Amino acid sequence: TRTLGKTGLKLPILGYGGAALPKAWLNPLSYEDRVELVRYACDRGVRYFDTSPVYMESEALLGEALKDRRRQVCLVTKVESTRPEEVRNSVEQSLKVLQTDYLDLILIHGTPGLEQMSVSQAMKVHGELAKLRDDHIVRFIGFSAHSYFDKALGLIESGGFDQCMLSYGYLPRGYDQVWSARMTELRNACVAKAHELGMGIVAMKVIGAGMLGAWSGYIVPGFDKQRLKQLPAAAIRYVLQDQRIHLLNIGMRLKEEIDANIKVLAGDAIYTLADRALLAEFSAKVLDSDAIKKMRVE
Repeated sequence: TRTLGKTGLKLPILGYGGAALPKAWLNPLSYEDRVELVRYACDRGVRYFDTSPVYMESEALLGEALKDRRRQVCLVTKVESTRPEEVRNSVEQSLKVLQTDYLDLILIHGTPGLEQMSVSQAMKVHGELAKLRDDHIVRFIGFSAHSYFDKALGLIESGGFDQCMLSYGYLPRGYDQVWSARMTELRNACVAKAHELGMGIVAMKVIGAGMLGAWSGYIVPGFDKQRLKQLPAAAIRYVLQDQRIHLLNIGMRLKEEIDANIKVLAGDAIYTLADRALLAEFSAKVLDSDAIKKMRVE
């Protein structure tokens, strides 16, 4: 358990990424089983649940799964609109789908959202979110960034945000980007400044959006299967080296994935030389794969 910066929320390190729930994004379970999956995560101690309207049925699934345990969890969704006048309506629609009358955290989404805006535009959206906070509809305000960390740094430096969720994993990837060394340095600057300001810092893309997890065998065919199974734990331990990170937001499609991640966090989470060697060997092959070559470089 760590405290999510100046929000004061004390939460288990493992958060649930709701992007793993949509059928269209290859979740193999039925609707009912996905509701049960979310409840299972809550029963196992997960308390941070992240979603977004753009994640299709994810908000509805979380709403159904958590409606009778709302006070036990930190519920997070996002606003994707670049138009300030649309913000309140977007949040109110999310509240209906999530079956709740308040949000613990509302984020300006990375993409669609911050990536398509300037910093000044994003601050206008922030102004509308601040009104919702004043109306006690949202408790805290944050943003997410897959890349474009120059913009993210501008938002952090504004001092107006309680939390940031940043791509932070062994693989230098965002949503559909591979980072340059410059962008990695900007990400590191974001973490340093957010830490200085006492913001909550959440890591996403810890498992490389599945490249170091569920999809690893497809991306690098022929890699030793036993070593593939060791990749997610190594990736988690890599991020846990940074004590400034308060929470890992990880998409989990199956109960087995929830159990495996909890086991890593409940055990000896020291990043080892074996972890380092495995991630280096596998990631070199990933970065030479067709999946990465199709991404744009920032």
